[in-house]
Amino acid sequence: MVIEQIFNELEQHSSKVIEWRRYLHQHPELSFEETETAAFIKEKLLSFGLEVKSDIGGNGLIGILKGSKPGKTIALRADFDALPIADEKDVPYKSTRPNVMHACGHDGHTAALLGTAQALSQFQKSIAGTVIFLFQHAEEKPPGGAKFMIEDGVLQDVDFVFGAHLASDTPVGHYAVGSAFKMAAVDKFSITIQGKGGHGAKPHDSVDAIVVGSDLVSALQKVVSRQVNPLQSAVLTIGVFQAGSAFNIIADTAKLEGTVRTFDEDVRQQVKENIYTITKGITEAFGAKATIDYLHGYPALYNHEIETDQVRTIFENHFSKENIVELQPSMGAEDFAYFLLEKPGTYFKVGSRNENSDTHFPHHHPKFDIDERALLNTAKAFVAIVDHYLGK
Repeated sequence: MVIEQIFNELEQHSSKVIEWRRYLHQHPELSFEETETAAFIKEKLLSFGLEVKSDIGGNGLIGILKGSKPGKTIALRADFDALPIADEKDVPYKSTRPNVMHACGHDGHTAALLGTAQALSQFQKSIAGTVIFLFQHAEEKPPGGAKFMIEDGVLQDVDFVFGAHLASDTPVGHYAVGSAFKMAAVDKFSITIQGKGGHGAKPHDSVDAIVVGSDLVSALQKVVSRQVNPLQSAVLTIGVFQAGSAFNIIADTAKLEGTVRTFDEDVRQQVKENIYTITKGITEAFGAKATIDYLHGYPALYNHEIETDQVRTIFENHFSKENIVELQPSMGAEDFAYFLLEKPGTYFKVGSRNENSDTHFPHHHPKFDIDERALLNTAKAFVAIVDHYLGK
């Protein structure tokens, strides 16, 4: 492939990519509700002359670019859902929808992949194989869109799959690459404690759900520190504790909600079993009852070694070795993990932080924003990968 010409094409249209990103930022849609965003993506892909398949596993869609000669098929993925967060930025492209915003960079992922598709569509004769531009809905909300797109056959003919994510903790111009487990599996649990309500002056006639819940919270915090091998990684967090209605009434019910993050499947199962065992023991000891709703979320994300090493080499050759950094493991979760369970590939991050403090806010923050040069950098990364695998 004539990669430098494609890079030049990307640079010439970088302002258009920024325009698309800002439009998406102004018109965010929540997970599983992204109908307008999907229509926007479809219209752009069709305008590039690509074959488009929509409504894949829900609101997901793909653009298909077949090269002039046969070869491998690679998928490049971008997600496009937003978060239930009010946009607090003072910028012209601020979200126009109350309490909904792109606070994780998915608007940038989508715009960058659209830019990649537009540029590569101009060089179809230089491609030996097929590129699938995979636009995934509902990354932010379990069970996630990836699972449903896979069940709908989106990876059926794919040989390799690659995904990128903007990173506000990494300087613009840098790429983070790494093999093995890089994102944790995420589970969600809800525990409802049923006690016996009563007068605040007569605790002996009641079963205080708040007291039971308090002991349960304390005990669950010891699962990781005292029951998980210290050489293994795990997080157990209680994020919700709801109980009570008045100062002088003993609560008859309490609700706890939390999350479990792990890398190893055996540890994942162990922590789940610990939660059930401890909850049963404590509630029964107090004369209360408990019901548990446990949701298995995304699996741990595992970057395949061969493909990751190859991407690292590709980036070092095109973007200079000093700008390639190691992707550090995170207890955050990402449903791109489902794609990597099915096909070899890797998930990398693209720096979006500059010296301006406006780009320093973490993901999911109401003032999250990016250095928009990262959009061009993401598109160039995708093109470089296509050049390696499908360049004639």
